[in-house]
Amino acid sequence: MFQPVSARLEFFVLHRGAIGSGVQHGLVLAYFIVILTLSVLCSQGPWGRCMGSDCGPGGSQSRAVWCAHVDGWTTLHTNCDQSQRPSNQQNCFRVCDWHKDLYDWKLGAWNQCVSVSARTFGGMRPYVCNGGEEGIQTREVGCILKSDESLGDDTICEYFEPKPRLEQACLIPCPQDCVVSEFTPWTSCSKTCGTGLKNRVRSVLVPPLFGGSACPNLTEFQTCKPGPCKGPEGVYSLRVGPWMPCSLPISRPVRQAKHRKGKGGARERPGVKDPDTRELIQKKRTRNRLNRQESPFWDIQVGYQSRTVSCAHRNGSTVGLSLCLPWDLPLTVQSCILAKDCKLSEWADWGPCSKACLDPDPESSRGQRSRTRRVHQFSVGEGEDCPPLEETEPCDPQGDGVLPCATYTWRTTEWSDCRVDSLLSQQDRRRSNQTGLCGGGLQNREVYCVQANAELLTYLNNLKDKDASRPVDSKLCGGPVPNTSQLCHILCPIECEVSPWGAWGPCTYENCDVQEGKKGFKLRKREISNEPTGGPGNCPHLVEAVPCDEPSCWDWRLVSLDECIPDGELPCGPGTQIPQVQCVNSTGDMVDKELCGGASAPEPIACNVPCPKDCVLSDWTSWSSCSQTCSSKTIEGKQLRTRSILAYNAGEGGGMCPNSSSLQEVRNCNEHACTVYHWQTGPWGPCTEDPSASALNTTTGPRSAAGPNTSGQGPCSQGMQTRKVICVRVNVGQVPPKKCPESPRPGTVRPCRMPCKKDCILTPFSDWSQCSPTSGNIQKKKQSRNRVILQLPANGGQDCPEVLEEEKDCEAPKVCPGYRWKSHKWRRCQLVPWYIREDSPGAQETCGPGLQTRAVSCRQLDGVQADIGECLKFANTMPPITQRCQLPCQDDCQFTNWSKFSSCTADCVGVRTRKRLLVGRSKKKDKCKNTQMYPLSETQYCPCDKYNAQPVGNWSDCILAGGDRVESLLGMKVQGNVKECGQGYRYQAMVCYDQDNRLVETSRCNSHGYIEEACIIPCPSDCKLSEWSNWSRCSKSCGSGVKVRSKWLREKPYNGGRPCPKLDHINQVYEVVPCISDCSQYVWVAEPWSVWKVSNLDLKENCGEGVQTRKVRCMLNTIDGPSESVEDYLCDPEDMPLGTRGSRLPCPEDCVLSDWSSWNRCSLPCSYNNSRKRTAYPIRSPGAGRQCPDTTEKEPCSLNLNCFHYFYNITDWSTCQLSANAVCGNGIKTRMLDCVRSDGKSVDLKFCKELSLERKWQMNISCVVECPVNCQLSDWSAWSECSHTCGLDGRMWRSRVVVQGSQGDGRPCPSQLEQWKPCPVRPCYRWQYSPWSECRVEEVVCGAGLRYRNLSCFVSDGSGEGEGSMVEEELCGGLELAVNRDKLIILKETCVLPCPGECYLMEWSDWSPCLSVCAKGAGVDFGSVQVRSRAVMAQEPENVQLCPDQDWESRPCTDGECFEYKWMSGTWSGSSRVTWCQRSDGLNVTGGCPPINPPGDDNNSCDPPCQMPMSLCTEAGVCMCEEGYTEVMSSSGQLDHCTPIPILEIPTAGDKKTDVKTSRAINPTLPATIQPGRTGRTWYLQPFGPDGKLKMWVYGVAAGALVLLMFIVSMIYLAWKKRRPYE
Repeated sequence: MFQPVSARLEFFVLHRGAIGSGVQHGLVLAYFIVILTLSVLCSQGPWGRCMGSDCGPGGSQSRAVWCAHVDGWTTLHTNCDQSQRPSNQQNCFRVCDWHKDLYDWKLGAWNQCVSVSARTFGGMRPYVCNGGEEGIQTREVGCILKSDESLGDDTICEYFEPKPRLEQACLIPCPQDCVVSEFTPWTSCSKTCGTGLKNRVRSVLVPPLFGGSACPNLTEFQTCKPGPCKGPEGVYSLRVGPWMPCSLPISRPVRQAKHRKGKGGARERPGVKDPDTRELIQKKRTRNRLNRQESPFWDIQVGYQSRTVSCAHRNGSTVGLSLCLPWDLPLTVQSCILAKDCKLSEWADWGPCSKACLDPDPESSRGQRSRTRRVHQFSVGEGEDCPPLEETEPCDPQGDGVLPCATYTWRTTEWSDCRVDSLLSQQDRRRSNQTGLCGGGLQNREVYCVQANAELLTYLNNLKDKDASRPVDSKLCGGPVPNTSQLCHILCPIECEVSPWGAWGPCTYENCDVQEGKKGFKLRKREISNEPTGGPGNCPHLVEAVPCDEPSCWDWRLVSLDECIPDGELPCGPGTQIPQVQCVNSTGDMVDKELCGGASAPEPIACNVPCPKDCVLSDWTSWSSCSQTCSSKTIEGKQLRTRSILAYNAGEGGGMCPNSSSLQEVRNCNEHACTVYHWQTGPWGPCTEDPSASALNTTTGPRSAAGPNTSGQGPCSQGMQTRKVICVRVNVGQVPPKKCPESPRPGTVRPCRMPCKKDCILTPFSDWSQCSPTSGNIQKKKQSRNRVILQLPANGGQDCPEVLEEEKDCEAPKVCPGYRWKSHKWRRCQLVPWYIREDSPGAQETCGPGLQTRAVSCRQLDGVQADIGECLKFANTMPPITQRCQLPCQDDCQFTNWSKFSSCTADCVGVRTRKRLLVGRSKKKDKCKNTQMYPLSETQYCPCDKYNAQPVGNWSDCILAGGDRVESLLGMKVQGNVKECGQGYRYQAMVCYDQDNRLVETSRCNSHGYIEEACIIPCPSDCKLSEWSNWSRCSKSCGSGVKVRSKWLREKPYNGGRPCPKLDHINQVYEVVPCISDCSQYVWVAEPWSVWKVSNLDLKENCGEGVQTRKVRCMLNTIDGPSESVEDYLCDPEDMPLGTRGSRLPCPEDCVLSDWSSWNRCSLPCSYNNSRKRTAYPIRSPGAGRQCPDTTEKEPCSLNLNCFHYFYNITDWSTCQLSANAVCGNGIKTRMLDCVRSDGKSVDLKFCKELSLERKWQMNISCVVECPVNCQLSDWSAWSECSHTCGLDGRMWRSRVVVQGSQGDGRPCPSQLEQWKPCPVRPCYRWQYSPWSECRVEEVVCGAGLRYRNLSCFVSDGSGEGEGSMVEEELCGGLELAVNRDKLIILKETCVLPCPGECYLMEWSDWSPCLSVCAKGAGVDFGSVQVRSRAVMAQEPENVQLCPDQDWESRPCTDGECFEYKWMSGTWSGSSRVTWCQRSDGLNVTGGCPPINPPGDDNNSCDPPCQMPMSLCTEAGVCMCEEGYTEVMSSSGQLDHCTPIPILEIPTAGDKKTDVKTSRAINPTLPATIQPGRTGRTWYLQPFGPDGKLKMWVYGVAAGALVLLMFIVSMIYLAWKKRRPYE
């Protein structure tokens, strides 16, 4: 719109010199006006959205336009040129959503990569190419209408998708020059005399690429003169040319017409009248017709071809043939087959798609469809062979109604019953008796594969439909396999726990409402202390009864006795005590006194109040516990009570003290007989249908509750259970029921809910497995099918059938029709027409070389003719239909056919022969009798069939006998307790060789291919521990403690057995659980006090200070009282009663008090201000003038002495406790609650309970003990195919997978998850070419010839070592006729045998190794290439100019190696040195190194040149010294000269000599890393730096030397000075 200001300014400056000075000021003013004008311009915004009422063209869009200054601010519109104002509105295409299906972007191809520098600067700039040059390539992108690909507006496509990029970066590879190898050594001289040539050649390693330099000459010539020739040199030689293309001879009518025309016109041929002549002609025509090919697939026409024969001079020129006539001329014409290309029909229609269903997975494999074409005519002669007759392409099914493809998924059976035995260790005793096992266990299920999109299984919710999906091959299912095992839990039954027996009750009637007879029962009871599994019905009996006499339902109970009141209102003396009683029933509950009216009430009891002079006795103690629980003829229960003398009587007048026998009383107790009866219950029977509840069974719960994944215990109907109840006499057995009281008799019937029946549910049978061919006879071929149990029967349901797998013999396989080629008889040998060869010297009309043909047809194996296409598919290579033949001439020797070889008398010894005979006139010809030229017999050694078998390879893994169990075809089973150890077998392959050490089938050695040897797989042994010891006693006798039990190690695990738990240093494992001891389980029992022993005995008074003693024992406390003595340490020593006590025995007239009562309890909290007290009461009143002492004692309450605080203490959690019959699973952790006194002593819980302390702790929590799950593996898979189809190294593998890893202390997974065994050794046969023969040119010296090679069958062991051995071709009969996968078999090819003196091209070199065209540093790869070349070989110096051009050709390859090239140089020799290019693999080459700055061949590339000895010019253009010399610089900084550096060489262990090497001779063709003279480590001391100045270390050394010298001088001076006084 506007030209930039800078351009205007430039214009003004360029033209100011041409303008007169007078007008300069005006121009400057005009210029600034222009500047001001150009400072504003019109700006526009982006186009807005296309608006319109209809889709498509016709819309409009607008944009904003304003006038803006160049600095960005907006100004008035008038400041801008209105004529240049852009439009603010235009027509547009309104895009709608449906346009997306009509328009799309069209992407053009990327253009050629253009260098960035060429685009930027308009041309190429010199640069150093490193890997490649950056470039840009562009393409055209446009929006088109899909229907006709017409261009549309880009905005249409941009509405849906951004416009693709128009250009991208690219890389232009650097020019790659041709790289050639080093020259070979010089050949020998081409002549033995005279002047010849020596040649040396090289080959092309890398072809010129991307505009690189062309290849240099591959040949160098050098004249040679071995010596003068003594005779004339051979100058001429016959040279034959190549055969010309095959052509048909001129037909007879044409030839005759030409002949007649040449003689002056055609003549009418008269008809043949002679019948014999006509018959002769007819026979000849018939014979000719029979000689033609019958089949319409071949159009064979026998023609002829010719070649030229010339005479060649040594200088390469052609001379007259007469100069070579002394030699016999070769054949110049021969029969041939006219070349005909293969002709095919048009392609047939595509066949159906192999995939007939729609796969919902887009990434699944597609189907294939094919089409074929037929051969109309096979190629003959040198015609082009037939291309493939069939082609395939991927496809998807088309059309409506295509069904979706079957998808497959895993299905599972129901879980099996939970079993605990699989978790038991080897030593667990519970393996022998598994009843009652509970806790954690394992349950398994089977996994099988079904078709996923078949009808869903409905039998699980509706038992009427019991049809299930049919199992299919498990290989069809993908994805993870569902778990086949899981942990489960069997609830451990809670055993019933009962309290100890209570005391026997009174003798009472069984029913107090009906008091009949004089017999009753005494009862004792116990209670259930927990909630047992199954309720109280499984508990032992809770009531025992003994019969008794004189029963009573109610009786008087003595509550207390009133104070003794002397008779006659006297102050002392005999009196009575009135008893206070209550009426109680048999259970001890107080009832109305009227009920006890029939029982005699207790009478008042006589007592005595001692007078002052009377003997004073204590009160009777309580009756002791009964010594027996029952009575019999031999034992009786007794109770004892005692009293003691508190004060003796005082002489006369006082009541006397009784004798010692009167101080105790004994009475009988538990007088009932020891015949105890109780009711005993049997187990509940099965739940049977209750007839009385049949009406209730019409409505039941939903049947789906009994699905296969439930326990099957869903109720279905009302039933009842019964049990047996009998009366049992303890230690006797069952007795009549009347012996037991009827009231506590348990029930015999209870209601129950009957579980539903579960029938067996199975899948249908799977399809029959494939009948895969197996080794052996047909009887071993079986096919099977099976079905899977989905639900086991329960509760009386229908049982599963016994047959889950069926097997049948395979049907005899249908024999596929085989096809073979049938070759017919060879036709008559057809010669070249005589008129063509009649001019050939020595030719005869009826004999000579020719061609013969034969017919070939396709047959089935039974001989029936078949379509020829079947033989092309299934038969071997088609036999040849033409061959060379020879019609013998009269001078030729004729023989009979060879006879068969004679039979051999024995193998490997002797020979066998075959013979032939001369026939006809040949018998008389002398030349035919020459047996050297024409042998009449042939001899060969008899075949040797000796074979040698020997083992090869390693032994296989040890495979268990019967371990070839194949994974189920239909499901995956878990290897539970499958045998994993024991005796197995390992295998080693056998190989069989014949007498020529050639590999043959192992059957030749009468071997099945293996050596079998027994082996042992050691069985895993689990860690073995002892049984648990008994629990120790609780560590505390009162309160909470711990008890311990232990196991110790008996045997460590090995061979992968279960590991041991964590053991301590003495190989023991402990279990510690909390326990609690009843503080009252052990009590101190004190006997009565002994008689007083007064120390100062007054015989008259019998009083004073004295001592009493008694025995105190620790006894086990029971419900019936203390029963037996135990160790004293079990009782609390603090509570031990005193065994002795000293006191004063009251004298007569003294007051006598009773024993002190127990101290009352201090009130809490303890405080010294509080006190406690105890009391006594007077038994004998004092005499006159005497008083009783205080009857009350007090003492202050002192904390932790006589007053204590109490609090609860909670213990730590115990370990997880399981049931005795459980191995793992759910358990309980417990902790104990202690009542602790303030001094830290544990006391009975009653002290804390009395204080009503808060108990907020949970005492039990659930826990889980990890189950010891052994590693579970799948079954072994089927053996894989052999890893090699032949050879010695073939292996078959099978594997298994870890279905579930080990858990806890379970047995770990074995490391061997794969097993292998060798495959039977099979020879590796292959077709292999022999080397090409020498170029053969018959009967002449040079020219066009043929070279041949054979196709032979070779056998090898597949190791790749050696080529193998040649064997009979029949052994390769089953192989495809191909060499190294190349089906094009070429057994002959044309060649040229150079004539003497001729310059010719050598044979192609071998293909070079695959090379990558790359830039190693840049990481760029442009592909890989191989190349081969043909060099020129010259024999005569004068013929060099006539040599053909050298040739090379390349081909792409893969995985080429990337090389680098760099210049290498030798040492200077005077003023020059040798340089060469070396590849990174060490190969010296020509070409490839960068052309910029190569190392110079002379020493003059520096300025000024480096002409000093031992100097060199660096790449930087600086003169430096060679290694081993240091630079001495001039004042101007230039190199002045090089001086040698002293060399210290330390020979290394690799040196072969011990002398110091100083040789500097270097082979310039060797890498620098192997230069001689560098085998040792060399130290160079270089005092001068690159600038010629001394280095700093030189000054340091000089300073150090000066200091050392001064030190030595000082020491000498001091030593001399000290010696002077002695002088």
